[in-house]
Amino acid sequence: MDGTSETGVATGAASGSAADSAVEEVAVSLGARSYPIRIGPGLLARAGEAIGPLLPRPFAAIVTDETVAGLYLATLRDGLAAAGIASEAVILPPGESTKSMQHLAATVERLLELKVERDDLVIAFGGGVIGDLAGFAAAVLRRGVDFVQIPTTLLAQVDSSVGGKTGVNAPQGKNLIGAFHQPRLVLADTDVLDTLSPREFLAGYGEVVKYGLLGDAAFFEWLEAHGPALRDGDRAARIRAVRRSCEMKADVVARDEHERGDRALLNLGHTFGHALEAATGYSARLLHGEGVAIGMALAFETSARMGLCAQEAPSRVRAHFRDMGMKCDLADIEGDLPGAEALIGLMGQDKKVRQGRLVFILARAIGEAFVCRDADMDVVKAVLEDGLRGRG
Repeated sequence: MDGTSETGVATGAASGSAADSAVEEVAVSLGARSYPIRIGPGLLARAGEAIGPLLPRPFAAIVTDETVAGLYLATLRDGLAAAGIASEAVILPPGESTKSMQHLAATVERLLELKVERDDLVIAFGGGVIGDLAGFAAAVLRRGVDFVQIPTTLLAQVDSSVGGKTGVNAPQGKNLIGAFHQPRLVLADTDVLDTLSPREFLAGYGEVVKYGLLGDAAFFEWLEAHGPALRDGDRAARIRAVRRSCEMKADVVARDEHERGDRALLNLGHTFGHALEAATGYSARLLHGEGVAIGMALAFETSARMGLCAQEAPSRVRAHFRDMGMKCDLADIEGDLPGAEALIGLMGQDKKVRQGRLVFILARAIGEAFVCRDADMDVVKAVLEDGLRGRG
């Protein structure tokens, strides 16, 4: 797809060798800090070609986790070496618990031991946890060094690697410590999606659906038709879904980099979802994308009960998640959950609280989300209570 996307974001096939012919590119337009997102197969093996022009010296520090390192670190390092780039890797434990001040400090100290200079570049190589932590480490190291995102999960490719949000979790809540620090480049190699577990892939798919639900009804309809093929490995469908998601996020970020307005729409499902993640201890009981999917279903249910959207909309959202084999109700979360009042209390620690009031992203229809600062909390509580009762 060459030219301009439906959102006005410049897109197209990346120029270069025949190997680049399947690679799509989306631009994040932020003036002097603009950068490309390259999407397609085989990007790890050619990473040096893309990253080399950004380096003042032929060296890069890679931050990754044990799982990704075991699968793909050699491929990435070989791809860098092919362009004459030496590299060293900082390898962290996998999982949400790594996104902590403790691991941030250890990462920064290790990067200093590796003598990473102010003009050097850090490569964040992994899922959302690594991308957020490594990006934050780059933001604070020597008061800011550049970094590149190489996301290895569907969730990271369509969401967390784009837009410059970096950070770690705090005991009080998710992502409460961090900084806006834009990458120089995002390389989304769609081949790596093949090694995701079905659960991990579907968790990321929740973020793909988010883009249709918040602002592109036609994309949601396309996902209803093609989601199963995408899930089952259709490469063209995966590239299209990642590209469209990145187009939409890039457009929003270009308009509202620091989340003072439209960018809040990207939090559809997150106010509910983050509370559920906190309630389950940020554990494997509930992956981030699963929490977002359940949160989106709850947001549409709340919207319908407040008379904002048709009663059929929540059912349609849930039906698609069910067709894909995804979690979409509180009843789908294993183990105990606190009551509605306690869940609302956990929402109060969310970054989206403004002047002491919870901010929700609600919807007037599929594809028409909006920022709501005066949600009827009685309705929110009733939606949660009904969902908790459905757990049996």
